[in-house]
Amino acid sequence: MGLGRWYNRTLNRIWGFVEDRTSMRRWALRPQPEFTFKPSYWTGGFVATAFLYQVVSGALLLLYYQPSTATNATYTACGQAAGSLSPAPAAWCSTYYIIHSVPMGSLLLSTHLYGSYAMIFLMLVHFWRGYYLGAYKAPREFSWMVGTLLLLLTLGMGFTGYLLPYTQLAYNATDVGIVLTLGLPTLGPLTAPFILADGTPQGLLSRMFDAHVLLIPLAIAALLYAHVALFESHGIAPPASSDPLQRRRFTDREAKEHVPFMPHIFFYITKWGLLYVGILFGIAALWPWTLSSYYGNTAVAAPVTVPDWYFLWLFKLVDFVGVTPVIAVVVGTAIVVYILFLPFLDRSKRTHPRDRPLFLWAGTSLLEFFIVMSVWGGETPGIQIFPMTVVQTIAPIFVVNAVAVGLFYWRYARSYKRRLADRALGLPTPGAPPGASVPAAPVGAAEASARE
Repeated sequence: MGLGRWYNRTLNRIWGFVEDRTSMRRWALRPQPEFTFKPSYWTGGFVATAFLYQVVSGALLLLYYQPSTATNATYTACGQAAGSLSPAPAAWCSTYYIIHSVPMGSLLLSTHLYGSYAMIFLMLVHFWRGYYLGAYKAPREFSWMVGTLLLLLTLGMGFTGYLLPYTQLAYNATDVGIVLTLGLPTLGPLTAPFILADGTPQGLLSRMFDAHVLLIPLAIAALLYAHVALFESHGIAPPASSDPLQRRRFTDREAKEHVPFMPHIFFYITKWGLLYVGILFGIAALWPWTLSSYYGNTAVAAPVTVPDWYFLWLFKLVDFVGVTPVIAVVVGTAIVVYILFLPFLDRSKRTHPRDRPLFLWAGTSLLEFFIVMSVWGGETPGIQIFPMTVVQTIAPIFVVNAVAVGLFYWRYARSYKRRLADRALGLPTPGAPPGASVPAAPVGAAEASARE
């Protein structure tokens, strides 16, 4: 027991010396309340950890990757490995070399690929958590908008990186995405020179490479800095509440009583970060990514064009009879605009999901729509869907959600009004300990709260 106290006292003394000499408290992130030490409160930290690993693993892959479509006799062996006598492109061959010749190259490439999937998934989890708990409400409107832009840029990272191995499947999927983008009126012709370059495969690969390793990462770094700065300004959002008068930020005095970032929060995030990397390496070791045939290999059959899972919903939308690429992009843009300006659409002061039935219905319907369309696109890629089938599959999502949310909200509203009436009369709240006294609330205040 004495040895444990001595160890803790010595560790605190050493850490205090480090803080004093480095002024660490001035540049470390702000303290956080103790109730936030749960994984659900740190989904944003998990996304940042995933992004950091993508930067490190991507930098290592750059040591070997060649963003070139050139073919010559040097790459004949790569072509023979793919079952063709013709030389393979340099981009594909360098990827092949990473997998088969670089020590631990297959593991590195697989973790980078699966890490991109994990980052997008974690960002979606972070997004939906903030949506349901009302994290976008004042004073965090701009933080939500910056986070939405970060989500779009992360999807852009996935789209541009998909082409870099230069497989036939990746080229076809990228071509479909470009057709969707260029189909937009006015905006499409303006962006065409920036995407297609000189119109050659090498020009397209170079633009995707530049966007993936330089332009988009710089934009993500800038927005991530803005996102963290806004988080530092407002602090973590309090738990969701039905109280319209709940404060949405902590006072300076309360902040000083919170747990400091260094070393407590830092080690807490590090623990989960190491777990994330361990799981990522385990999955990559058990199911390593396999490189498919290169673009232009006539010795193999052309694969069915299927994009990555996060674009399957939009890919399947084009298969609906009567839905043109322009309509599909307009639908996607409308969803993005709704999410981006959500803080200015939902003006209620309450943050609990049960107090926002309309937005609860919209969010749940969009989530289920995304899941159903993604599965549909993966199971039946390229197969046209007629309007009646679309109605029978998609309409129940919105109808059933409307009925379920309406019933739950009706039941909650009745019980909430009854609790307000009991509180106004000074009656004990259901579920309170026996004998507990509840101070009577002014009737005017109860009515004002009920109108919120």
